[in-house]
Amino acid sequence: MPRWLPRAVILVLALIACFQLGSWAFHQLTGLLINILIAFFLALAVEPAVSRMAARGMRRGLATFLVFLGVFVAGAGFVVLLGSMLAGQIVDMVEGFPRYLDSVIAAINSTFHTKLSRLEIQDSLLHSDWLQKYVQNSATGVLDVSATVLGGLFRLLTVGLFSFYFAADGPRLRRALCSVLPPAKQSEVLRAWEIAVAKTGGYLYSRGLMALVSGLAHYVVFAVLDVPYAPALAVWVGLVSQFIPTIGTYLAGALPMLIAFPASPWYALYVLGFVVIYQQFENYVLQPKLTSRTVDIHPAVAFGSVIAGTALLGAVGALIAIPAVATLQAFLGAYVKRYELTERAAGEAATSSRSRPRLRRGTLPGPR
Repeated sequence: MPRWLPRAVILVLALIACFQLGSWAFHQLTGLLINILIAFFLALAVEPAVSRMAARGMRRGLATFLVFLGVFVAGAGFVVLLGSMLAGQIVDMVEGFPRYLDSVIAAINSTFHTKLSRLEIQDSLLHSDWLQKYVQNSATGVLDVSATVLGGLFRLLTVGLFSFYFAADGPRLRRALCSVLPPAKQSEVLRAWEIAVAKTGGYLYSRGLMALVSGLAHYVVFAVLDVPYAPALAVWVGLVSQFIPTIGTYLAGALPMLIAFPASPWYALYVLGFVVIYQQFENYVLQPKLTSRTVDIHPAVAFGSVIAGTALLGAVGALIAIPAVATLQAFLGAYVKRYELTERAAGEAATSSRSRPRLRRGTLPGPR
């Protein structure tokens, strides 16, 4: 047996063991790594505001605290306002449920000539086996729900702490990172950091403007239709439709339709029609003008990045996909060598961008 064979076998086994250990550690730390990634993008989003306040003489830690305090107060106020609105609506629906049930039972009796009674239906439901099993399963699932809520609160606290440290110690973190790199790489790291800050902040800025315009437009419609809780619903539609990609518009429009339906089914239909029309206006008029100055990404690339981010990291990946792709595109664009177009390529580009003239009715293009 060659002398190198035992050493080679030991080396291979050691490499396999290190790989297995690293894979196990990575899977165990996936949640923490995702929280750190979310915190990093949040720190990039608040970096412009913190740097502007620090440039005026305020301590960076205090500036970061004030920015996060403002975000927390705004988020808590929105949640409280939305919670009170939903609580009131649920109470109204519960109080009016017997009346709705009586009208449905009366319609069934008149149509099918039956003799159903609400009291009999309630008594049969209360004494049914499936309801008792559902209550037992719900009682045993209270602990799971409590653990999920506590886990979510702990995750929010972790993200908040990491994002605060990233934003407050941003210059120190950049200096520490650059100190282990050669001078040629330091400028590249700083350039990538600046691009990430600009793209992330620009993305949130454009989304905030579109949320404001969407909220004002929907508030006018809700006020005209006399929909209850019009201000809160307008804020809900503006935020959810902009900050939840792909399905945010449908989630945002479902709640106003649900609240407007008890007043009149036609009002719910009007709300649906306005949501659809405004979405088209936003996609083809408002969004291209705003995102062209902040996050210049082709719509197909943005849609594909959202799908890829959702497949990789779920809802978190969908939220950070667009600023991440915009940062990568801007950073790589500085290193891609571009050439002048040839005469044929320039002619093809001009032909494809120029619209074809319309033909008059009754005329056909003939040979020249």
